[in-house]
Amino acid sequence: MDASAAGPTPLRCAGRSRRAGGCAAASLALLALLGLAPAAPLGAADTPQGSATGLQIVSALVANEAVAARHKDRYTYISQERSDRTGGHLWTERVVETDAGKVTMLLAEDGRPLSPERTAQERARLAAIAADPAAFARRTQAARDDEAHAMRLLAFAPRAFLFGDPVPEGDLLRIAYRPNPAYQPQGIEERILHATSGTLLVDARTLRLHHIEGRLPQDVNIGFGLLATIRAGSSFATTRDCLGGAYWKTTSYDTDIDGRVIFFKSISRNEHVERSGFARVPNAITVAQAVAMAEER
Repeated sequence: MDASAAGPTPLRCAGRSRRAGGCAAASLALLALLGLAPAAPLGAADTPQGSATGLQIVSALVANEAVAARHKDRYTYISQERSDRTGGHLWTERVVETDAGKVTMLLAEDGRPLSPERTAQERARLAAIAADPAAFARRTQAARDDEAHAMRLLAFAPRAFLFGDPVPEGDLLRIAYRPNPAYQPQGIEERILHATSGTLLVDARTLRLHHIEGRLPQDVNIGFGLLATIRAGSSFATTRDCLGGAYWKTTSYDTDIDGRVIFFKSISRNEHVERSGFARVPNAITVAQAVAMAEER
């Protein structure tokens, strides 16, 4: 596909379309499972599912996702989100991805179009972004750094978890995971992630991650609860779908995390997001071009 195309190119999912969800710092990190960096992606022929263990399948998945992460393409799509960020309202936004970050345009709240006044506020916000793309990039840098940190953190996944035998479910393989008691996690994030148990679904043909979900079966207390306490029952789930060819994107996620980190600072996080209508945009799209695209009716 020509990345220099003038406008968005609609894509059709070549795989299944299953709903699930789940992100936030912990869920994004576990979604990653991307820490290895192989020379080339692996496929079903490299890891025959009939004899492969869960760990072998997950290791191949990690390798494939690491390769894919080095060749990211840009998209525009519609996001529907209800979260702490939206104040509990359902926001419908048009999102355009750029190297500097994601440009968003709020289209509706709770299923109702925005008022003329609020639409004008959105357009003024976007005009400010287009006028100073460097400032926009600085503001979004923290989110990009968080994602990169999560990817590095999950390099420990194949060592930190024990994986059950893969169970075929149609064109998917279901694999349960639980903490590996022999692994000694380092730092608060690893301690929290290492305490989760759950399942993941792997596309049996491409060995790409379709879905992952996890839950804390019991409280996690660090530093006698002063540094961190994450409550039992905190959970996440993330679903990724094939958009065609080798293109996979997160299509939904849910997060329900309750706890405190660093001397009673609350980190409660409730989030539900669904994404649809994916279309490719030029990889070299500028912030100004993304703003214009986000404002299109």
